[in-house]
Amino acid sequence: MASLAVVAVAVLCAAGVVVAAVGKIDDVVEPSWANDHVVYEGDLLKLRLDSSSGGGFASKNKFLYGKASADLKLVPGDSAGVVTAFYLSSGGDKHNEFDFEFLGNVTGEPYLVQTNLYIDGVGNREQRIDLWFDPTADFHTYAVLWNPSQVVFLVDDTPIRVYENKNGTAVKGHHRHANGTSTSANATASSSVPPFPSPQPMAVYSSIWNADDWATQGGRVKTDWSHAPFVATFRDVRVEGCAWAANATDWDAGEVDRCTGSSWGKEGRYWWKEKDMQELTVHQSHQLVWARAHHLVYDYCVDTDRFPVQPPECAGR
Repeated sequence: MASLAVVAVAVLCAAGVVVAAVGKIDDVVEPSWANDHVVYEGDLLKLRLDSSSGGGFASKNKFLYGKASADLKLVPGDSAGVVTAFYLSSGGDKHNEFDFEFLGNVTGEPYLVQTNLYIDGVGNREQRIDLWFDPTADFHTYAVLWNPSQVVFLVDDTPIRVYENKNGTAVKGHHRHANGTSTSANATASSSVPPFPSPQPMAVYSSIWNADDWATQGGRVKTDWSHAPFVATFRDVRVEGCAWAANATDWDAGEVDRCTGSSWGKEGRYWWKEKDMQELTVHQSHQLVWARAHHLVYDYCVDTDRFPVQPPECAGR
């Protein structure tokens, strides 16, 4: 069984290829809250929720652009009210965030997977799908691919959501200042231009908590604590990306330029930025259409009660 690991990339210059080195669990993540509810069992990491607390972990390093993945088995049985999250986030009030939130349900009813994006501190971009498998029976891979052209949410390599950069202005040179604000050559552009996450370094996080005020059937079904502890199990966590310098601030222009403008670095080839990563392949596009046609149960873009004026990124839906 694979150990929980982030991908530390090394380059074999003579061969011109990239090799992934696996680190120990403690080299990859660390508990971020409620340490006693973050449990290591051999090659597995388990997040536990009981009536006293949930728990969470965070990656020790940040990165700018790349792919973060987790092999995860969700809480089995009656998990109503329980939310397990796997997400990427930068810091500050104007942060960016890409969320997987797994919404528990009563026994026999399907999990819902909610995805969301925060851009410069603003969220409210929720979509929900049900899954085509039982996510509690075995491990499945949930991933976010992030580059200057798009953010893609994937389940077992099937794209379930794509958020595209529809701004014609290049991302290069668009970065945050120390006060957390963003600047670009397009700063005066019309608000009709869909926002896209500015280049802020992100860490990888996961947590489990009680959200029975909203998570299951709109909060009508509450957490049954007689089934506690609720346990989500991770077999592997991987991050392939441009590693942010440990001594750099989150708005370091040099690091933005390095991670945005380069195609190679100390981590190896920046494959996540190559031309074939700038949009879905034909096969992936078909997979996305299938997933949305058969499994999408909520899309903020068509929720006119919440958004009488359609958000700009939703144009055409």
